[in-house]
Amino acid sequence: MTQKSTIGLIELPSLGLFNVKGKNTLSAETKGLSLVSKQILLSNLQAAGFDAQLVDLRQGNYQEEYGKTIWRNTEYRKVYFGRKIQEIDPLAYQVWGVTNNFSQCREIASLTIKHLASKGRPVVVGGSDAIAEPQPYLAAGAAAVVLDKSGAANAPIMDYVLGKTPREALSGVMLANGSQPPPRVRQPLHPQDWPIPNESVIKQCLGTQHKNLPLPEERLKIGSMMTDMGCDRHCDFCQTPKYRLGYRAMSPDRILEWLVAQKQAGAKSMLNFSDQFLGRILKKGGREDIMEIMKNFRELGVAVFWPNGLELKKTTLGRGINRKNHSDMTPDEELIEALWGWDGKTGCYMAYIPAERPVFGRENYAKLLPWQDHCQIMKVIARAGVPNIRYGVMIGFEDDNDESLLRLEEAVSELYEDILAINPSVNFQVQSIALIPIPGTPQWDTVRKSGLLRFDDPSIFGGMGTSAVDTRYLSYGQIADWQVRLAQIGAPYML
Repeated sequence: MTQKSTIGLIELPSLGLFNVKGKNTLSAETKGLSLVSKQILLSNLQAAGFDAQLVDLRQGNYQEEYGKTIWRNTEYRKVYFGRKIQEIDPLAYQVWGVTNNFSQCREIASLTIKHLASKGRPVVVGGSDAIAEPQPYLAAGAAAVVLDKSGAANAPIMDYVLGKTPREALSGVMLANGSQPPPRVRQPLHPQDWPIPNESVIKQCLGTQHKNLPLPEERLKIGSMMTDMGCDRHCDFCQTPKYRLGYRAMSPDRILEWLVAQKQAGAKSMLNFSDQFLGRILKKGGREDIMEIMKNFRELGVAVFWPNGLELKKTTLGRGINRKNHSDMTPDEELIEALWGWDGKTGCYMAYIPAERPVFGRENYAKLLPWQDHCQIMKVIARAGVPNIRYGVMIGFEDDNDESLLRLEEAVSELYEDILAINPSVNFQVQSIALIPIPGTPQWDTVRKSGLLRFDDPSIFGGMGTSAVDTRYLSYGQIADWQVRLAQIGAPYML
């Protein structure tokens, strides 16, 4: 029997940014969070014939300072905590895999790659930040960066770095040796064909917390899934359009298989990280599919969390489709009840919902609802009974000033009061997020060219709690003060 090649898949340690008083400015405590991408990657590589294992650097009590930075004229210490990176044996696996989706974690990812590559074993890197800016990862010692988000490029690149003939011609990767295969895979994998993880993988990837959300014992542990990939929109703040995947959705039957596997492994709640779950509504029979999927959640008794938000415009009778510059904005109440309804035991337990700025004036993005229509849908969501709403307010756009933010504060406060009147027990938190331009997006290019980006340190511009962009009227520090102020609406949200 042929020995399987071994792959160690790294989950990076948690990060901290500590001021002189010892307060951590980053909301980056990741220990206990569900591992959705690792779950998909582990099962993908295991199904391809590799002995792939999770190496979770979040687990442990070690802390180490790895740098300093200045923000708002105050020095901050950069700290990682979990397992000590230097204690990992670089020869423990034949290949290492490191995934990083966030600019904030770029430096610690680079330190990890440098150590793992120090004895000559190849390191393959993936994730959104590596796709956007591969050079820091290649400079740290990565043998290859995976540019494909579907999983189709994974097995061939692992064959290649192991010195074997790739099972398919290389594509969807960038190599450190200078040769460049086609940057797009010939045939992306469909989420329908992602292997369902085995029980051991699911158990390793279950979560025990979700970003400071108070969770009763009966909601733990927390499973995770991505029910689709790609998007039908082309928003300028998002990387997804550049992946050129179109929109690909799992069928209700396949989602049920994932749900059953998660429940059998101990999951009592489920994070669906898809923010374009409602993209399926644009296809014939899509609404019926959504109703069936949500019915399956309830019948299994697995609560659903929407941590990345859903596109509210698609929950209207017009489905967000503009016909002759008009779309029916009437809420689809039955659909909203299915998505956000909670009866005390089953349904939607937590929802992140974007505030859909601007409140007034020209809309920034085609998928946004006008404010009054947005408020109408929010009231229907409140009537559906979801007990936890995390309401994401993005501030720091180029034309933001004190007057526009005062009007935003007033509008969100009024909305909160309306929601509280409908559901007095709702835990409504405002998560006020400073504009985080994501490398590799049109918005990133615009912000860089505007001269308003004040930091080139990824641990600053990649963090929700560390504003890094001026507006034409306000400094990044004033935006940070507004973040704190807006977070006081509703139940206080700690960044």
